[in-house]
Amino acid sequence: MNESIAIPYWRLSSFYGFYFAALGGLLPFWSLYLENRGFNALEIGELSALLVGTKVIAPNIFGWIADHTGKSLRIIRIAQFLAALFFLCFLQVTDYKGFALVTLVFSFFWNAALPQFEAVTLFHIQTQPLRYAQIRLWGSIGFIAAVLGIGWLLDYVSIAVLPIAITGLLTLTWISALVTPEAHTSSHKQSSTGILRIVFSAEVLAFLVVYLLLQIAHSPYYVFFSLYLKQYHYSASMIGFLWALGVFAEIVLFMLMRRLLERVNLRKILLVSIALSSLRWFLTARYADSLSIMLTAQLCHAATFASLHVVAMHLIQGYFGKHHQGKGQALYSSVSFGLGGVLGGYYSGYFWALLGSEQVFLLAAACCACALLIAFIWVGRDQIKSFH
Repeated sequence: MNESIAIPYWRLSSFYGFYFAALGGLLPFWSLYLENRGFNALEIGELSALLVGTKVIAPNIFGWIADHTGKSLRIIRIAQFLAALFFLCFLQVTDYKGFALVTLVFSFFWNAALPQFEAVTLFHIQTQPLRYAQIRLWGSIGFIAAVLGIGWLLDYVSIAVLPIAITGLLTLTWISALVTPEAHTSSHKQSSTGILRIVFSAEVLAFLVVYLLLQIAHSPYYVFFSLYLKQYHYSASMIGFLWALGVFAEIVLFMLMRRLLERVNLRKILLVSIALSSLRWFLTARYADSLSIMLTAQLCHAATFASLHVVAMHLIQGYFGKHHQGKGQALYSSVSFGLGGVLGGYYSGYFWALLGSEQVFLLAAACCACALLIAFIWVGRDQIKSFH
């Protein structure tokens, strides 16, 4: 394939932008909406867990279908349309069982779409792999724009409009999928290497365990970071600034990632990023009362999310090849974000009360230290090369 073939940059980028804008509407505000609808803390926690839980199953089902039919974008379009349609049903249901059912159905389709779109993006840029970070950064921009925009909107209108706003963003995501062209891949339908042989190789298993541990370590940040800072008497505006700083650092690294990949190989980026992840959670645990150190810790989000995610995309592309890319993306999503999110949410909630907040973040640092050891021994000693 010739490198001069045009990449549909803005169409790919718009999908990420709108998809993560919808997440920016959900992550900070959905618990407030559920509280407004009369649910207690336990019910809110259970409903929030359902949003993540379907990541364990849905991506694998859709990944298998995509790889066996070769119709990834058609599957993404159907999934995104149904996700938008079912999310609108939150305006109609009133009781817990209704919310639980809608949450399950919506999240099943919504969680299935992104891993397949990652595969589509990697197919489109396979001759120019360094452009991935330039495309993916629009997801971070969409997220922070939605957090700020919806936060501003809710200062003036009732939070009851939140499902309408998020449905609008989900619909725009679907439209972006409609205008994105299908990636043309090899005409051969079968791969000489079976998916189970790939998955059960030592390096791929180590890779999955590493990213499982990293996601478990991130869970107390996503669930309790605001409450943790509140314990140390940070103002609401400063808490919001620290969240935004992490996303800003992520955006900057996505912008610089192409140059970094041209100079440093993936293995070095992986190991340094994991080491910075462990440092970040250690600093968060021990020095939360120091604003300057917390600012430094938040800047590490560039490594703990952005660079590690880019490395994962390149590794999956290399491990699973063209024929199993959908299943590879699905497996990564279900193991890391799905299983890791569920286990991390459980341990952080359990130990928060049992051991205290500082110990939870120290456990997160320990998880990253274990991930670093596994990655150092098994991941990429022979396969990972620079993009020189």
